[in-house]
Amino acid sequence: MQNRKIVVAVTGASGAIYAKLLIEKLKQKLSKDDSLALVFSTNAKHVWSFELDEAFPKFSDVTIYEPTDFNAPFASGSAQFDTMIVCPCSMGTLARIASGISNDLITRAADVVLKERRKLILVTRETPLSIIHINNMKMITQAGGIICPAVPSFYSKPQTINDLAATVVDRVLDLAALENETYRWQTD
Repeated sequence: MQNRKIVVAVTGASGAIYAKLLIEKLKQKLSKDDSLALVFSTNAKHVWSFELDEAFPKFSDVTIYEPTDFNAPFASGSAQFDTMIVCPCSMGTLARIASGISNDLITRAADVVLKERRKLILVTRETPLSIIHINNMKMITQAGGIICPAVPSFYSKPQTINDLAATVVDRVLDLAALENETYRWQTD
């Protein structure tokens, strides 16, 4: 398989645990020849610290781009990033992507991924949903994106909050076509 180029964007929606587990698993799964880039909204950093009761990490082994950095490689289709995962994805970010509003690096990169017909996975985190949210999800789906709500599964009988959150992250890894050993329904 050719080298992977993945960007993970983290917005200010509740669910920092999903982002943390996703980044940890991607760092384990990707080889040194693969590329992993991160971009966090300003609110994402605050939510991370609040929800996880820890300082926002430095991620010294991964490149982090500022949300205002339109010179990031994945802001252009020529960089050929094959997958973008927005985890968690706020409804505001979803709306801007669905409307084609590229007002920061996250929305610009999502616009690029869609126009290049590459894989965009939005791990939405909101409940209940309004008709506006549903219509925006429809627009993203029609444009080729994947809506993967942060809805954990229970058939693997998770024992901890990390186990529960991992059921969502493992689904995202499957959608990103990454090798992933996880519980599979009705298999031994």
